[in-house]
Amino acid sequence: MDIILLERVEKLGAIGDVVTVKDGYARNFLLPNKKALRANESNKKLFEANRAKIEADNADRRTEAEAASKNVEGKQIVLIRAASNTGQLYGSVTVRDITEGLNADGADVNKGMIILERPIKALGVYDVKVVLHPEVSVKVSVNVARSDDEAELQKDGVNVIDQMFEEEQAEIAAEAIVAAEEAEVAADEAEAAEQAKRAEMKAAAEAARAAESEGEGLSGGDEAKED
Repeated sequence: MDIILLERVEKLGAIGDVVTVKDGYARNFLLPNKKALRANESNKKLFEANRAKIEADNADRRTEAEAASKNVEGKQIVLIRAASNTGQLYGSVTVRDITEGLNADGADVNKGMIILERPIKALGVYDVKVVLHPEVSVKVSVNVARSDDEAELQKDGVNVIDQMFEEEQAEIAAEAIVAAEEAEVAADEAEAAEQAKRAEMKAAAEAARAAESEGEGLSGGDEAKED
């Protein structure tokens, strides 16, 4: 379908451009949202007759958006969400969540301004585009964390999942070292006990032999007296 753009549309064109788009895109988005007109002869004449006013109104809206952008650009919001130990969220962060977070921080935006290419489903810090006007867009930072402490770490560039994994590995390694040391101590104690037992058995055997020799000596002396 051929259409006349009434405002700048990314990847399509600027005000007054006649472009060809898919019928569904035109009928479901561009036309109902008054971003374009069908490019027939009557609409072309209508657009040209009102072009100056359309462009002036657009300039006014752009100026307002540029002023409003100062209160939005660079904002950093924190959204606390439950997540697994791998960093996957139990659910996802949506456009609505981001809109509410920004407005709670003093911005004035609506869901239609938030450009989220895909739902956020993992912990981390994300740059999100906010379109205040077809010609005015800014970036905000969305910090999705399990706690305020983790949000601060992520803000400083720390990957909390990697850090948690490293801490767990360090803990496992420490436990393994302790277990190895305990096993070594137990082995030493067992060896010492075995040596003590062998020494005790040896001493007992020597004592038995000594007693036997002494008994034989006494027996021999008695026989000599009888002779």
